[in-house]
Amino acid sequence: MSGPYRYTTPPSPKSATGSTAAVYAQADTDFGIPKPATLVVLASAPELLAPTWSLLRESLIAGSGSRADRELVAAGVSQANRCPFCVDAHAVLLHAHGDPALGEAVARGTDPRDERAARILRWGRETRVPGAPGLAPPPFPRTDLAAQLGTALAFHFINRIVSALLTENLLPAGAQRWQAVRALAGRGVSGVVRAAHTPGTSLPLLDSLEPGPGWAAGSPVGPAYEALRTAATKGAGLLDDADLGLVQQTVADWDGTHPPAVWPELPDRAKRPGARLALLAALAPYRITDADVAAWRVPPYTDHCLVHLVAYGAFAAVDRIESALPASLTARLENR
Repeated sequence: MSGPYRYTTPPSPKSATGSTAAVYAQADTDFGIPKPATLVVLASAPELLAPTWSLLRESLIAGSGSRADRELVAAGVSQANRCPFCVDAHAVLLHAHGDPALGEAVARGTDPRDERAARILRWGRETRVPGAPGLAPPPFPRTDLAAQLGTALAFHFINRIVSALLTENLLPAGAQRWQAVRALAGRGVSGVVRAAHTPGTSLPLLDSLEPGPGWAAGSPVGPAYEALRTAATKGAGLLDDADLGLVQQTVADWDGTHPPAVWPELPDRAKRPGARLALLAALAPYRITDADVAAWRVPPYTDHCLVHLVAYGAFAAVDRIESALPASLTARLENR
């Protein structure tokens, strides 16, 4: 399949059946972008596709509060994670929402002039740092916390998948770099972005419905998050015990910073390619190279395996962030 895909050849959406076809149908209706590459890239491992879509939908698309606020959170996360594909996408979606000034501030990497919007964007950026004290109090109503945290954590995962497995170009030839193109693309999906979407309609796509973390209690975000956790952590089975222990310890020690270009702790490509790929996916997915993938992806490993390994590393970082959320941010909701 042609397009923005690196390292894998996802199945054609035209051949999709079952839950994969159902995800694409919902995305067409609720996301407004037919067969988005951010979802298609996961189709080689369909057990990851449905929960990723569910968390994206139930938080960003159908979550409580303002869609513009959630787009700002997602944009801030994407900026912090150095994911230009997703930054551009949220700039377009802010145009679609009717907020071109916010969209252009996001695209340029500057703070919006509106102070409240600037605080929300900064809050999204700060979620990259495990335990960041500045996350509490949040710059939005606490009643919207499940949607906002769900959005942030969804994009901490999606950014890493995108940076590892897609190119940086949201549109062919990088056309999204032009303001006029961003505005035009936004108009094309404005009706869907501005529409109200019923919460919970993605949950029937999930294999099981566990309640999820306390901060999402009573929200469809909780089961969606838990389903993604379950699916993503299965990739741990692609690592031996020593490599798994190394990845877990390194991520547990991570403080949210971007690793240096010369990263002594990064495992050797020839000796421990699986641990190297998983750690890069967790902490610096934009640094994954052709050589990194080639060193690990030898028979019997397939596209399915590669997507699972990247997803495991990506969610390891998500779990590090989620497990370190300040109690002052989540306690009130968890004790309801």
